Amino acid sequence: MGITFWRLLIILLIVVLLFGTRRLRSLGSDLGEAISGLRKSLKDEETPVPTAALRQEHRENS
Repeated sequence: MGITFWRLLIILLIVVLLFGTRRLRSLGSDLGEAISGLRKSLKDEETPVPTAALRQEHRENS
């Protein structure tokens, strides 16, 4: 047994009545910015470190 279209529509209507469209819009915007920031930080983490920087770090630690 799953959620039918009508049940989902009723839940959405209740949420809109409780929070209002302005608050939901700002919540959606904030959530979108958070996801965008997370993706950007994950992408920055994947970029390789230049080998010259690694050599310099190795010399400093030795």
